[in-house]
Amino acid sequence: MTQLTVWYDGGCPLCRREIALMRRLDRRGRIAFVDVAGDGDDAACPVDRAALLARFHAREDGVMLSGAAAFAAMWRAIPLLRPLGLLARNPLALALLERLYRAFLILRPRLQRFAGRLD
Repeated sequence: MTQLTVWYDGGCPLCRREIALMRRLDRRGRIAFVDVAGDGDDAACPVDRAALLARFHAREDGVMLSGAAAFAAMWRAIPLLRPLGLLARNPLALALLERLYRAFLILRPRLQRFAGRLD
C-alpha cells in the first residue's frame, strides 16, 4: 500500500478547508498531511519551505511531485477520487490539469482573502 505525504500551507484558509475535506475523504489513512506554515521542524521539509508554500507538493513512492501531479497523487490515494487521479496519469490530461493549476495560482491570493472572511 502506498503511503503518500502531502505538504500544505496551513496559514491559507483556502488550503485548510481543502485539506480538511481530504482528511475526511481519506478514511483509510493513506495520506500523511504536513502543515509547513507553522514553526515546524525544517528537517521534515524535503525542499525549501518557500517552495512548499508556493506550490502544492506530495511525495508518492519516494518521488517528489508538485502542482497538478501532486494533486493527482492525492486523488489516487482516496477511493472516491481515484478515477480522477488515474486519469491524470495520461500526459495530456496532466498537462491540462497543470495549466488549470497555474491559472488557479494567479487567482489564489484573491480566493484566500475571500476564504479568510468566511472563517
